[in-house]
Amino acid sequence: MSIIRDSAKFSNSKKTIVTVGTFDGVHLGHQEIITHVVEKAKKTGLASVLLTFDPHPRKVLQPNAPMPLIQTLEERAATLEHCGLNHLVVHPFTKSFSKLSAAAYVEAILLKMLNTKEIVIGHNHRFGKNRAAAVDDLKHFGNIYDFGVTQINPQQLDNISISSTKIRIALSAGDIKTANSFLGHPFTLTGTVVKGHKKGRTIGFPTANITLENADKIIPKGGVYTAKVNMIDKWYLGMLNIGTNPTVNGQQQSIELHIIGWSGNLYDQRIQVALLDRIRDEVKFDSMAELQEQLEKDKDFILTAYKTLTL
Repeated sequence: MSIIRDSAKFSNSKKTIVTVGTFDGVHLGHQEIITHVVEKAKKTGLASVLLTFDPHPRKVLQPNAPMPLIQTLEERAATLEHCGLNHLVVHPFTKSFSKLSAAAYVEAILLKMLNTKEIVIGHNHRFGKNRAAAVDDLKHFGNIYDFGVTQINPQQLDNISISSTKIRIALSAGDIKTANSFLGHPFTLTGTVVKGHKKGRTIGFPTANITLENADKIIPKGGVYTAKVNMIDKWYLGMLNIGTNPTVNGQQQSIELHIIGWSGNLYDQRIQVALLDRIRDEVKFDSMAELQEQLEKDKDFILTAYKTLTL
């Protein structure tokens, strides 16, 4: 999959089948759309394209409203890499772009830039100035400019329609299992390992303190999570704590990972952690000895509960 971060440089003489959206999380609903695009591209000889935007449109249009991201652009690209697409085109989302009329958007983006022969969209797709145009408008333009329009119904899991909003709600509540089931893959946190206070190593649980790459990334509810991480092409289970470390009178939120069965220097290294389950709240213990005892229980629980996990 080619990644074109400057959409103005996208050049493709071949006709394309396109899907458009932020695709935050690349959840099961998104995957249904992408699968349709990829399969149709193979049958018709079209090039498959996903057009996405950076920054997230809401951050530009509603700058004072928080817009927590399930995935950073880099994480999205990494997930999409495995979906079989030919091209990921990233278009800068600006206020001037948001003011394009529906007709101007179709002509400038879908036709001139992407050479679209067919477009595949989700059930709630809207476009053009003030998001005023919908699927019927797109079909109208398709009749004029000779491109097809396919609309995909929302993906459901246990009779619940899947959306990025519902995944954000689950993550904020610490319901990582529901979030992962909607995503179809584990939620991840990506960042750089920085030096901490080194309290964990004094009780046999050294931790990697992670500073996230993107300030807009959603951080799940505080607590202790089962996690997995790839270190030098090998997967390890880990214990991830999101919180303030109240036992040592911590004040600021931190993200700390203890990698079970691994030791080494991770300072300044980029690390990506996949969250599997939330096992308990963060607790203030009366002593470091009590904290150590609980951490031993957490480790035993994780190793028992996930001993059959294929890492």
